[in-house]
Amino acid sequence: MQIYGIDAIVRIISHFAFVYLAFWGLRSLRLDTQFKTFQTAQIRIVLLMLAISLGFLTSSFFLEVLNLLKNVFLSIV
Repeated sequence: MQIYGIDAIVRIISHFAFVYLAFWGLRSLRLDTQFKTFQTAQIRIVLLMLAISLGFLTSSFFLEVLNLLKNVFLSIV
């Protein structure tokens, strides 16, 4: 994407979407059974940090693949 504003918006939306999907997926793992009871704040922080790191890595991979595909198609034309 050559327009930097649109590229930035797409990257921000992608990062937030993948962080949300990672958080949604991590909640289904029932990680709260691995922690002590009555430690809900710590559990939420750990899930949030895991979701942010996993979502960011996934989003970066997705955006990089899109960028590589764009470069391949532009080099063919």
